[in-house]
Amino acid sequence: MPANEREKIRHLLVLQDMQGQRTIPLKETTYSLGRDSRNAIVLRSRSVSRQHAILLRVTLPETDQYGFRIIDGSFKGKKSTNGLFVNGMKCFSHDLKHGDVIEFGNNQVKAKYYAISNISEQAFSESFAAEDLSGFLSEQAHPVNPFETLAVPTDSFEGAGEVALARLASFPELIPNPIIEMDLEGTVTYLNPAAALKFPNLRNAGTQHPILAGLATAVQSGQGNSFVREVQVGEDVFEQSIHYLPESDLIRTFVVRDITVQKQAEAELRQRDRLLQAVAEATNCLLAEMNYETAIDKALAVLGEAAQADRVYMFENHPHPATGEMAMTLRFEWASASVEPSQCNWQNQPYQVTGFSHWYTALSAGQSIHRLTRELSATEQELLARESIQSLLLVPMRLDDKFWGCLGLADCCRERHWSKHEESTLLTMAASISGARQRQQVEEMIRYQALHDLLTGLPNRLLFNEQLTRALPNATRMKESLAVMFLDLDRFKTINDTLGHTLGDHLLQSVAQRLRDSLRAGDTVARWGGDEFTILLPRINYVEEVAQVARRILQALETAFHIEGHELYVSASLGIALFDEHSPDTETLIQHADAALYHAKDEGRNNYQFYTTSISSKTPEILTLEKSLRHALEREEFVVYYQPRVSIATGKITGLEALLRWEHPEMGLVAPNIFIPLAEESGLIVPIGEWVLRTACRQNKIWQDEGMPLVTIAVNLSLKQFRQPQLVETVAKILEETGLEPRFLELEITESTAIEDLDFTRTVLQDLENMGVHLSIDDFGTGHSSLSRLQLLPLHNLKIDRSFIRDLTTDVKVAHIVKAIVTLGRSLGLRLTAEGVEKEEELEFLKSINCEDVQGFLFYRPLSAQKATEILEEQGESL
Repeated sequence: MPANEREKIRHLLVLQDMQGQRTIPLKETTYSLGRDSRNAIVLRSRSVSRQHAILLRVTLPETDQYGFRIIDGSFKGKKSTNGLFVNGMKCFSHDLKHGDVIEFGNNQVKAKYYAISNISEQAFSESFAAEDLSGFLSEQAHPVNPFETLAVPTDSFEGAGEVALARLASFPELIPNPIIEMDLEGTVTYLNPAAALKFPNLRNAGTQHPILAGLATAVQSGQGNSFVREVQVGEDVFEQSIHYLPESDLIRTFVVRDITVQKQAEAELRQRDRLLQAVAEATNCLLAEMNYETAIDKALAVLGEAAQADRVYMFENHPHPATGEMAMTLRFEWASASVEPSQCNWQNQPYQVTGFSHWYTALSAGQSIHRLTRELSATEQELLARESIQSLLLVPMRLDDKFWGCLGLADCCRERHWSKHEESTLLTMAASISGARQRQQVEEMIRYQALHDLLTGLPNRLLFNEQLTRALPNATRMKESLAVMFLDLDRFKTINDTLGHTLGDHLLQSVAQRLRDSLRAGDTVARWGGDEFTILLPRINYVEEVAQVARRILQALETAFHIEGHELYVSASLGIALFDEHSPDTETLIQHADAALYHAKDEGRNNYQFYTTSISSKTPEILTLEKSLRHALEREEFVVYYQPRVSIATGKITGLEALLRWEHPEMGLVAPNIFIPLAEESGLIVPIGEWVLRTACRQNKIWQDEGMPLVTIAVNLSLKQFRQPQLVETVAKILEETGLEPRFLELEITESTAIEDLDFTRTVLQDLENMGVHLSIDDFGTGHSSLSRLQLLPLHNLKIDRSFIRDLTTDVKVAHIVKAIVTLGRSLGLRLTAEGVEKEEELEFLKSINCEDVQGFLFYRPLSAQKATEILEEQGESL
């Protein structure tokens, strides 16, 4: 350790107050002590005065060492309330010696003074930080008495007056803080060296100087004898303590500390908070406002006001429409009230041509641009000068990791150096705007998808309805009419089923294009669903205009379609409804055009028909139902339920009957007696019946594979289905596909179906029996035939119609008929099943006449596949 370092005296104060012990190294020239938080050393006790004492550094003559003197009272000379005690003796001032104990007031606050040498600055700092002074002093440092060579007597202070004592206590010449005194006329009476150095022109400026300005007025107006204020001198901000000494009419001011950095930090914090609030408010605008452009305008206004900028710009990148090179266009702008809106042409500005190529390079690389205009190139300066821009901050906007534009702040009043907070805020805002842009694109895509057919790109039924609804008031206002066409492709399903859905989709796309090409400007074609299209012809004055369009459409479809090596021909049927008193609204127009379409189909297809009031006797509800039925199978709206057939003797399930149900997405469950006749009439019963047969066989095979009891599955064949030439082949194909053995399938036909052509029936049933399929007559007793005729057929089961069972216990004649049927049926080797059994007495009667099986709500209602599975599992467990 160097000799001068060893000889240097270190001073510290160990303070004990109401909040514990603290060790304070004494390095400054003066300290104020008291309970007020503005003191250099705060004494935490209510018994201590606001400013209780002053600790003053005193330089030892002819040395570079110093000691400390403690003085009771404040800088104004006002003594403390409860006094100052050193080593138990009350005193006004005292030169501190190593080991002195100081008491402030009533013994609640104490301090011990240490003066030590033979220790380096680093070791000294580490030692008192550890607060283990006793060991430290005994092992390393030597206590000293700095006042052994001090020549100034301390007892001279005891009789001094308060003013002289206050002046002496302050030691203004030694204090590094500026101290100034002036009289009430504004004349400077004293400057300490620190004040003269800090404010060299203060005497000349007098009360014009910010440090002295307004002091006399403040004192004389009754503001008080002591107060604190903040004062700005140039770019610096100071905290100034003012004391008025009425006995001498002097104003003493202490420039306590330079708070410039603090004020700058506070200003930055306020600016940051303002910017953060702006980001939150702007983001809320972008989220809450449905209109994208309105949201951006609001967000930029909030940002510009918070950043106190003169302009806010939002540029978007895009290829130049003429050259294809990357260009920028001003999409949105906000300007403060002090500047005019943009006068520059910021539209389609190529980065390369305008000299902003380095902007594109930097921004696309994710870098910000913050420049003073005078630092830019001459070309850039010329363009920015038109807007009076002196400084600019630009940040990139990215969308899906692509640079798509930039957001900027501009100042037109001064050369502004943009802060990190402002840059960060702008980046956050850019991200929010990019998010809003992405949401807009997603919403536009969702809206497009919601209103357009994804396969053909045509409007869908929702958009068509909107356009038709808007067109009707226009037609009324212009005293014109309009037409709605319903178009359905003839035999499209055959092409779709034969060549596959992919080729069918390509055909629909080609048809859509030909329909577009056939229409007038302003007409609309939409895909209604499947192979159906709707067409809106507004501004109609003559019916012949509509007929011309219809003929043009039919002619456009006559030419062959060449798709994937296939030459395809397709025609269409058209139904047309005109806006008039019979078709006055959107819904009616569409219904009537649809009705006219089916009339066109009835007229042989490949033609168009106008709707007339006599075109159809069907209600709109039936027309809608019939139309929905055509798509129910492909939309998987059908479901099969299963009603068990139960043995009377054992109570066990011997078979299940497959029953078709239609779960319409809007109308709910449609009763079979409603849709089955429609399916029969339209011929749809054939593909529907085939689907039921395949579904039932597949389900029975699943039950068998899962170890359920072996049962037969019964499926009804409609008249049209039974008359199909390929019925036997279809049944064989389905059994092969599903893997179900023929003996577990039972086909049911009604009595009326069986006797319509007895020879045909016998041939078909014989083929089916040879295959091993069980055969049954359903609803026996309703066809007015006799068992003697039916005995010619290879039947296995006979089902007694529920109409007989319903009257079984109330009508004796019916009971005799049922008994006769059972007796005769058993004699012919048929197994008898009674349908619709709901009462115990009905069951008892059937049991008494030896009827084998029953179906009905007494045992089971029709069950879903899942529920039927659970019932079969229970029966299997009981075996």
